[in-house]
Formats: sequence, structure tokens, C-alpha cells
Amino acid sequence: MKNASATRGKVLVVEDEAAVSRLCRVVLKQGGFEVEVAGNGRVAQERLRGGDYELVLLDIKTPVMDGRDFYRFLVKERPELARRVIFTTGDVVDRGIGDFIRLSGRPLLAKPFGSEELKAVVSRTIGGGKD
Repeated sequence: MKNASATRGKVLVVEDEAAVSRLCRVVLKQGGFEVEVAGNGRVAQERLRGGDYELVLLDIKTPVMDGRDFYRFLVKERPELARRVIFTTGDVVDRGIGDFIRLSGRPLLAKPFGSEELKAVVSRTIGGGKD
């Protein structure tokens, strides 16, 4: 699966948990992606100025600017990228979060997730999420 000579594009991982961002970085790099990590939505907004992304892995609960606010920003400013968001959260029982994700129509990776789950949802999103 690893291809050092070509990249499948850049992925922005918006995640404040170091272990989760490490897992995402390793799995996505093995899959041929360049990976950039932002600890919250504000930092992610800055990263967007630096280039185009194929996909965004977005934790719902991050400090400073949470995933819901960052997603709303994407819908308004980068709608094509908003259609390639995968949400992550460890709080699957919060009704407000569940309703928000359902209304967005975007996939959810519930924490804790493993490398195979991550690969599968990325493959489905990249395959079916292009404009």
C-alpha cells in the first residue's frame, strides 16, 4: 500500500488527542497521503491557506474552535471540502452531536477506532466524495 514516489493528496487531521493524531498520521501516510495535523479548528483554518486538501478528519470536540464550528466554516467557505469531511468523536451518546452529524450527511468514526476502520472510511469518502 505504501508508495513513496507519488502522493494521493493531502489530508488535514483536526485532532487534539496526540495518540489519535499519531494513529491517523501513520495509517494515512502508509496509504500514500501527505498528512498535516491541527489541534483545533482555528489552526485548521490557518492550514487551509497553505494548500488544498483531499480530505479532512475532524474531531467534534477540540478546544478554541470545535469541529462543528469548523465544519460550518467549511460549508460556507470551502463547500467542496466540506463534502470530504469525516467526523470523529468519543462522545457518541450526546444527542446534539449525533443530530449534527446525521444532518451533515458526513461519516462518523467513533473513538476508539482502529487502522482498518480508518482505511475503510477514507476509501469510501475519497471514492464517493469527489465533485
